[in-house]
Amino acid sequence: MGLSIDRERFDPVDYRRFERRLDECLLALGRLLGRPGFGVGPTTVGAELELFLVDGQGRALPRNQAVRADAADPRVVLEIDRFNLELNLTPAPLPGRPFAAFASELEQALSIVRRAAAWHGGRVAMVGILPTLRAGDLRLAALSDAPRYRALNNGILRLRHEPFRIRIDGADPLELAADDVGLEGANTSFQVHLRVDPDRFASHFNAAQLATGPALAVAGNSPTFLGHRLWEETRVALFKQAVDDRDAAGRSSRRVSRVAFGTGWTRTGALELLEESVRLHEPVLPVVGDERPLNRVDGDGVPALEELRLHQGTVWRWNRAIYDPAGGGHLRIELRALPAGPTVVDMLANSAFLLGLTLALAPDADGWVPRMAFQQVHHNFYRAAQLGLAAELAWPLGPGGRVRTAPAAELVPRLLPEARRGLQDAGVMAEEADSLLAVVQARAASGQTGAAWQRRALAALEPRLGRERGLAAMLERYLEHQRTGEPVHTWPVPGAGRPTKGAS
Repeated sequence: MGLSIDRERFDPVDYRRFERRLDECLLALGRLLGRPGFGVGPTTVGAELELFLVDGQGRALPRNQAVRADAADPRVVLEIDRFNLELNLTPAPLPGRPFAAFASELEQALSIVRRAAAWHGGRVAMVGILPTLRAGDLRLAALSDAPRYRALNNGILRLRHEPFRIRIDGADPLELAADDVGLEGANTSFQVHLRVDPDRFASHFNAAQLATGPALAVAGNSPTFLGHRLWEETRVALFKQAVDDRDAAGRSSRRVSRVAFGTGWTRTGALELLEESVRLHEPVLPVVGDERPLNRVDGDGVPALEELRLHQGTVWRWNRAIYDPAGGGHLRIELRALPAGPTVVDMLANSAFLLGLTLALAPDADGWVPRMAFQQVHHNFYRAAQLGLAAELAWPLGPGGRVRTAPAAELVPRLLPEARRGLQDAGVMAEEADSLLAVVQARAASGQTGAAWQRRALAALEPRLGRERGLAAMLERYLEHQRTGEPVHTWPVPGAGRPTKGAS
């Protein structure tokens, strides 16, 4: 997020100064976007992978600082809880073989972290929610030992004034309360960044919003939490409630959550989205830097806009607008909905489908945006998170692009040729696009997402072992398969053969 945070609490003067600086940042960004040629450049992609550290029994291992220190790699950074780490990959040009570059770098970085974790009796798990988490793993003491995370917790609590109450429906409905934001660390994701020229930002962002529903439906990998069988992507429900700064009055008045899918189609682009984040959400980390952004931009420089970037880092849209001063300044779309795991090839296949579909939809956005209510896309996202491939999703399928609904299991195969076209038109090598999209196709055909495999494996193990030991045994099998690198649609379920089409 740029600015160093070495304080944990702030006073009203800090918040007022920060709010004024946010206004200056928005003015500076508006002027910068009006500068001819600003942000125009080659299309690149980047990625971040969030990880769990687990011990020999598959339990959360709260040693991220020691593992990071022993990894001694700048790509490895702390995340919110002591059993989380994040890997930041090197951005790559989209034309060519970007996913092969990511695969190579991921395997190298994972090898470094695995070796460092082993020195502390630990292992690495790539999964949306660790199945073996217990409530005691997620209390205040779980927060990483850094002022940033304690300050974030204090900033959210300053606004909320009441415990965080989690309610998630499912086969085993869950209700619990927490006094801090430690529950956020239960969620890990594989996030993808797409650099977009400013004049094309609105169309690409809207396309990403539409594409996210079907991409998430076929990517689910978070079916349990604290021993409860919940959504296919329980992360979506959990994350929203785990850092919700709204008290009861704010929720009843329908104030927008800090974790949200969005409020409507964007009309003009990144500045509109960043202004919305500032206007709708109070600051929680009011750290002000030395730069005067208006002076910087008026002097033909590129401002860092540190305060705006810091604030945007505390507003967790599932697709998020990013300003970055690097390389003369540019804009990115951060695609945040995809889960970590099950394997590197699964994550790359998910991202290829989401990116390709976004790129294919963007040029025609002016045609389908007026015909499709944003609320339909909003519903798509949450249906996909809850039901996965069984979700009914709205899509402009009919004659003249009329919106109709279809099961995700049928819609995804129909959209794969579009995703392939989007990737190839952007210059991705055909063989790379085809091999990754074939993984998505096979997963949709078999019905075996990571979430489906976890549910089936638990159903096979629980009658003999009980729920807690069944989850631990399921995780061990999951990690064994993960180490092979074979995509999840090929994994056998304990006591059963290889998956077949329509297996449940």
